[in-house]
Amino acid sequence: MNVSLVLILIMAVLFACGVYSILERSLTRVLIGFLLLGNAANLLLLVVMGQPGLAPFYGAEGATSDPLPQALTLTAIVITFAVSAFLLALIYRSWQLGQADTVTDDEADIAVRERGLTAEDTMDDEAELLSDDAATDFVGVDTAPIRVLGSRDVPGLVDDAPSDRPAARQAPNDDGGDRP
Repeated sequence: MNVSLVLILIMAVLFACGVYSILERSLTRVLIGFLLLGNAANLLLLVVMGQPGLAPFYGAEGATSDPLPQALTLTAIVITFAVSAFLLALIYRSWQLGQADTVTDDEADIAVRERGLTAEDTMDDEAELLSDDAATDFVGVDTAPIRVLGSRDVPGLVDDAPSDRPAARQAPNDDGGDRP
């Protein structure tokens, strides 16, 4: 297999620059990093493909090329395009809302980060104090979050929908029909 060392080096540099750019806080740099990773993946598939040959459907005798890396490359291009369009929409919306495309820390994340091990230990102790009698099943309780209404509960409700309960067998009328 005759793979160019230049392609391998370019692929490695694209992967490294793409990963470094994705770790930034700016969404524009994340987009650029994702595009670099997509191109690096396409180069990887090009390197894996090996030596080019004839098209498999051409019908000529000789070495044919493998169609799988070509199909994977086309799929990678489509996925890269779709995610890039999504990231562009995120960048545009972020710019509309905050006039910046940087991602900031959430207040809840900062609070969790600043919480020490003692707070985590007290939370564990509180979790152990809860008994197994605490149930999440609200069936038959007055404070149930869901109440099934029937025709007896609401006067204007027509409850003539079929049910999954088996109907009681009725004796036939004298004229051959069912009794009401």
